[in-house]
Amino acid sequence: MNPEQLAIGALWYVAFLLSLTCHEAAHAWVALRGGDDTAATGGQVTLNPAPHIRRSPLGTVAVPLLTFALQNWMLGWASAPYNPLWEQRYPHRAGWMALAGPAANFVLAVLAAGVINLGLWLGFFAIPNSITFFHVVEGQGDFEPLAFFISILFTQNILLMTFNLLPVPPLDGNTVLGLFLSEQRARNWFDFSRDSTFSLLGLVAAWSFFGRLFWPILRFAVDWLYWV
Repeated sequence: MNPEQLAIGALWYVAFLLSLTCHEAAHAWVALRGGDDTAATGGQVTLNPAPHIRRSPLGTVAVPLLTFALQNWMLGWASAPYNPLWEQRYPHRAGWMALAGPAANFVLAVLAAGVINLGLWLGFFAIPNSITFFHVVEGQGDFEPLAFFISILFTQNILLMTFNLLPVPPLDGNTVLGLFLSEQRARNWFDFSRDSTFSLLGLVAAWSFFGRLFWPILRFAVDWLYWV
């Protein structure tokens, strides 16, 4: 791996870890506001990545770096614990807790879009001839590393938001469904969908379907970005 690839990997990992940390911290904060201090007790109501890394070292460090080294792509995961008894007692609060993670990714994507448009206005950035996952905006001179970082931050957070909102277990979208049901029906749905077999099937289905959903959403987001 040459120095340029190492630099790309470092910038991508920072954006990746920031995105995961904000996602899980949002889960933990909303759960605390809703009466469940499980994640807060573990120190996860924070934008400091250290507690999130300690909880999921495989998903936050080992797998992202390994997949980048082997495939030039970065995959990983993190998690915030919650009390299942609290979820059963307050299924709608659990739904808001689940929605908070994707909402944090949406906020990060909007902030990245703001930086991109500011950079275009100041002349630091330019609109590239072709848009890719890694290349939403082009940096002028010394601003190329920043352009890469902001591009990844924008697309990574759209990806995390979209993927986690898929309404299948064990993704956040499965719990968000509870917001659209009565509390008793939400409890019944959680009991039914928490089975490990459904979680495995849900991940397989999400992985199979996601590509067809994500790229049109990303194209729409980029169109919106440059329309604004």
